[in-house]
Amino acid sequence: MSGKIAKEITQTKPFVCHEEEAFLNLSRSYEHVMKGFSELFREFNISTTQYNVLRILRGAGPDGLNCKEAAQRMISHDPDITRLFDRLEVRGLILRSRSTADRRVVRACITEQGLDILTKLDQPVFDLHAQQMQRLDAGELEELTRLLELLRP
Repeated sequence: MSGKIAKEITQTKPFVCHEEEAFLNLSRSYEHVMKGFSELFREFNISTTQYNVLRILRGAGPDGLNCKEAAQRMISHDPDITRLFDRLEVRGLILRSRSTADRRVVRACITEQGLDILTKLDQPVFDLHAQQMQRLDAGELEELTRLLELLRP
């Protein structure tokens, strides 16, 4: 048995393999950092997924995106992006409209109210990233990013 994760989860037997220990460390770390964001976003009555969509739509500019385009850019996959858009539209954070060129295409754009929430969150999100990653220097952050990218196809 090695490492901090074994103590945190009171693992009494050795891990089956290094991959298991790495997976559990990754899962535990993800939960730790996401807890901070969930608490931050709760103040604005939005979820981490809703924040992600608003951030994506802000980046898309005034033309917005359709559901499929937004779903492709999501950090965490959401199987029901249409319902997610519905909730954001009801709250006035996004606006959907049909394309005049092709009536089958519905595009979503972020509203001023949605932009206002993101503007208020920009600095706190930056600060939370800095606080959560403060134990790592620039080289370690680059290495962490490199290793995490190796996990994905």
